[in-house]
Amino acid sequence: MKPSENPAPIWSDSLLLGHAAIDGEHEQLAELIERMRRAAAPEMAQALDAVLQHAASHFAAENELMRATAFPPRDCHISEHEAVLSTLRGVRARLERGEFKVARRVADELAAWFPPHVQHLDSALTHWLCKLQHGAKPVVLRVGRKSEAALAC
Repeated sequence: MKPSENPAPIWSDSLLLGHAAIDGEHEQLAELIERMRRAAAPEMAQALDAVLQHAASHFAAENELMRATAFPPRDCHISEHEAVLSTLRGVRARLERGEFKVARRVADELAAWFPPHVQHLDSALTHWLCKLQHGAKPVVLRVGRKSEAALAC
């Protein structure tokens, strides 16, 4: 199976949540997933490892934010993070056994999973964080945006 030469981009400004740190991590994770989708067989392990490392770090930070602020649906959100990491670790083990196609498939599944996760679960988290800090949900400006132009909560 050939790598996707021109996969549709995962990241778009529609995924901005108005929390600069989380938005930056999301954009980086989307780029890593896209790199994994384009990886040829010899580069797949390195691409998967980069996704796994970034996801583990990002999810740990989000999980801590949810626990520290008593985010009401945190258990569901944390469980989804754990399921994704478990899947990535399992695919990594299968890739070591030469199962390249399963790694390619999980890259495409991550690309499909990521936007709804951000738009639903992470959006609720950032609204919660901004409400606690500022008493309102975040405001996001998307016109002519560069990464550093997102409004921080």
